[in-house]
Amino acid sequence: MPVTRRDFVRTLFVASQTAVISRLVPGNLHAGEPPALSLNFAVIGDWGRKGRTDQMEVSQQMGLACKKAAATFVISLGDNFYEVGVKDATDPQFQESYENVYTADSLKVPWYVILGNHDYCGNCDAQLEFAKTHSRWGMPARYYSQVHNVDPATKVEIFYIDTSPFILAYQHHALIAPNIATQNTAEQLAWLDKALAASTAQWKLVMGHHPIYSSGLAHGNQPEMIEHLLPLLQKHRVHAYFAGHDHDLEYLKVGDLNLIISGAGSEHREVKHPNTSPFSRSVSGFVMTSLTADILHLQFIDNNGNLLYTAAAQHTPA
Repeated sequence: MPVTRRDFVRTLFVASQTAVISRLVPGNLHAGEPPALSLNFAVIGDWGRKGRTDQMEVSQQMGLACKKAAATFVISLGDNFYEVGVKDATDPQFQESYENVYTADSLKVPWYVILGNHDYCGNCDAQLEFAKTHSRWGMPARYYSQVHNVDPATKVEIFYIDTSPFILAYQHHALIAPNIATQNTAEQLAWLDKALAASTAQWKLVMGHHPIYSSGLAHGNQPEMIEHLLPLLQKHRVHAYFAGHDHDLEYLKVGDLNLIISGAGSEHREVKHPNTSPFSRSVSGFVMTSLTADILHLQFIDNNGNLLYTAAAQHTPA
């Protein structure tokens, strides 16, 4: 019997997934050792709930994974503090949702942080102020970039952007509207365009809170990101865009652009069925990332330590 296109796609999808495996335990991280000469880091979003729901479990598993990988840093994709951000730089949430939760030695590395819509319900400047006196909390501005060495001959530049001011619905939100009114989206896009063009790094990654495309039922595709951000990423041949906002884990591709959603740092919501992306799962968790000169390795891990899916994206010249 000839193989239909549907059968082929289904077979390819199944073959692409890594089988769910047992819990991660110290010294036996089933995700395997990180590649030699790699830069390793965790990516987590939508997490700050004072340790409640699944936040503590995710923290524990992320600590194990980061220890195994000798992670250099952690990236936070925003919605750092529920439900309405923080009031000032001494807000108890910094301890209750962050310092008292991510206590593993492997997580006491620099965190590079961006803002989400729930952070915009409070005092965004307080998170920037906190960074000035707490070196672990890296937020030098609302949008910025960092360059890291992958190996002696390879660099990655990671661009951290502030997506909430782009979302039209927030212009009518009682708490968010006053805070986004002070932000200039055209200026931010011009900065990103210029910074991407000037980058000499072999790898270019962009981090934002709102996804471009998403299978999440709570939010889904974000028209403003499709209109304003996607063309820039494609123009400059960005290798991957990481986002949160939808509380799930997902991997998909648009051409050569890898799209990763890691918005399940403390709770999860439903995703579309049937799936239209290679992987999406309604589960709390995080993404471990390893970069070599040639490959972007991704591991999607849930709050019980199960390795749900792996992806390996080949480097394409910028």
